[in-house]
Amino acid sequence: MKKLRERWGLQSNWGILAIIVAFSINGSFAAYIVRPLLTIIGVTKENLNIVVYYILYLVPVFIVYQFTLPYSGWLVGQYRFFKNMQDKMFKRMKIKS
Repeated sequence: MKKLRERWGLQSNWGILAIIVAFSINGSFAAYIVRPLLTIIGVTKENLNIVVYYILYLVPVFIVYQFTLPYSGWLVGQYRFFKNMQDKMFKRMKIKS
């Protein structure tokens, strides 16, 4: 825990817990949002190969996850941490300069 606190620049173990909770809330939220959207446009397990379905499912989940992560962090009081993480990730993916 001490290494995580130092690496992430946190003061307490509660900050680590808040970040872990934010990651899990955001992952569940992204999956919850994407599934009905795919159903609306006709992407279901029944009409596609299972591998194709999961590829088409994971790509939008990844996108929604990236854009909603700072807001999940905000819910647990760690907005700045997640916003900085998002900026680093977008720079690595060459989306943001």
